[in-house]
Amino acid sequence: MTSSTDKRAAGLRLERMKASPRFEQGRFRNIHPILPELRRGAVAMPPIREFLFGRSLRRPVAPLPALDPSDTLRRAPDSGLRATWLGHSTLLIEIDGARLLTDPVWGERLSPVPFVAPRRFQPVPLAIEALPPLDAVLISHDHFDHLDRGSVVRLAKRGVPFITSLGVGKYLSSWGVPEANIIELDWWETHEVSGLSITATPSQHFSGRGTGTNATQWASLSVRGPRSSFFFSGDTGLTTQFREIREKLGPFDLVMLEVGAYHAAWGDIHLGPANALTALDWLGGGCLLPVHWGTFDLALHAWDDPAEQLLTLAPQRGAQLVMPKLGEVIEPVRIQHLAPRPWWREISVLEGRVSAPLATREADTEQEQTAASLPLPID
Repeated sequence: MTSSTDKRAAGLRLERMKASPRFEQGRFRNIHPILPELRRGAVAMPPIREFLFGRSLRRPVAPLPALDPSDTLRRAPDSGLRATWLGHSTLLIEIDGARLLTDPVWGERLSPVPFVAPRRFQPVPLAIEALPPLDAVLISHDHFDHLDRGSVVRLAKRGVPFITSLGVGKYLSSWGVPEANIIELDWWETHEVSGLSITATPSQHFSGRGTGTNATQWASLSVRGPRSSFFFSGDTGLTTQFREIREKLGPFDLVMLEVGAYHAAWGDIHLGPANALTALDWLGGGCLLPVHWGTFDLALHAWDDPAEQLLTLAPQRGAQLVMPKLGEVIEPVRIQHLAPRPWWREISVLEGRVSAPLATREADTEQEQTAASLPLPID
């Protein structure tokens, strides 16, 4: 069987990729100039050993508070829009009578090299088999923390359509998703499903699953129904394309932006808390539900640093911040004016009160040789 890191696009899929204005010499590219304050090179890239074997509080010492959303999900939302954060960038979004799942990752570890790959902090609070019926699965790009083979295989059994970026369908097809259920979109292309308009929108990132880089496209996603709307960033750096998205498709009732796994050395391809608030402003506001944090150790900052930063910065920037627990079902219209509860401090306070030993993660020669071949960042 061909490995998940060695798929090649062909036929009509390849022809559609070649037709994209961002596809050149077999690779997709970012087209927006890097903003001066984000220019890579101003900060040195951290050494791979520090990334993989550093000893900061990058994992919580105990499981984070989580809820089982099953009972709540059996009842229809009172408003037209409801969201359940299942961890990292995986969310169940109920919008105007339809249900969408974003970047589904139920896997324990992020490949390509399992014995050094980041391991999730705790299980997803809802099993795939316990999900309610879905109208579509949305996948922003092909990185392992957004596209998980095991999760796709299980979801494919539901016969649900997968809406994703150009080229990503080569993985989905090889993992059992029928071609008829794969919809690949270039930027600004729209697909209609269950009364919703789902549009692939620009992002500033990269792609690759261990071998090769940028052979598939990456995108953010805008979803608009008859009454409600939301924006899902996938992974991206800060660009003025957020303003263009607002002009064409915004503003949005709910905005989900990545805030974790950031570092100044890769500020052009990840937002982080401060730039997420700028992106929110450029998108026209709306409730901000931060994602891409609290699930995997993918950077050098403490696991709760994105949440703490947002708790401080959001009021200063006039942002409406909603920060649900894992598995908590929220309707933005009902809680958008309430101050977020710092539920994560149940663990971070414990870490400050107790001298929690960090596991010694000494690498043998083989592990270090493998780790040295991994790019930074890996998502």
